[in-house]
Amino acid sequence: MKDLKAIRGTDLLHRMVAEGEHEQQDFKFAVSDASKIARSLSAFANCRGGRLLIGVKDNGTIAGVRNEEDIYVVELAAERYCRPSVEVSFKAYRDGTAHVIVASVDTTDSRPIYAIEPDGRAKAYYRVADENIAAHPLMVRAWELAAGSDSLVFRPDGPLPAVLNALSRMGEVADVMVLARALHITRASAEDAIATLAALGLADFRFDGTAFRIIAAKN
Repeated sequence: MKDLKAIRGTDLLHRMVAEGEHEQQDFKFAVSDASKIARSLSAFANCRGGRLLIGVKDNGTIAGVRNEEDIYVVELAAERYCRPSVEVSFKAYRDGTAHVIVASVDTTDSRPIYAIEPDGRAKAYYRVADENIAAHPLMVRAWELAAGSDSLVFRPDGPLPAVLNALSRMGEVADVMVLARALHITRASAEDAIATLAALGLADFRFDGTAFRIIAAKN
């Protein structure tokens, strides 16, 4: 465990706990599975950043960390089970005799951050409310496009305007084939256009509790 000096920040700790679990905060009573923690780190990094409160039960009870090895598991998740690796900062808070470790990760400019699954596959996650959701494949492609190109532009002579207008008109699309058929283009062309529009900030993805839906981004 890092040489962390516990901060007697009871009020601050209680304020964080009172927020409950949300897009940027997750409670962990204990940490034992690095691959599962990597999903949280991936989701936070691919979204707006976030923090794990280790030693806090799902119901908000401050139980304190039970094993000093927990912090090693988080470090293992960040360094070996995230691709590329992510930076995690740690702070320790003391509430009476209970110690809570807060592991924080910032959003990243190098999305996507992948979590390595137990079967060896790499999967990118996104944070929605208090859940880690597997990112939509076109969302991942958009991140890759945005990170890999300094010359990504909106081309008015291609399918981008038609796809953007269709998204604006339809409101949202759950199945790319619906959009492809409406515009008489191939699925591959529709997917390429959506990924490019998302990389340009002109399209976005909304999770409805069951699946992602593709929408025109709000200006």
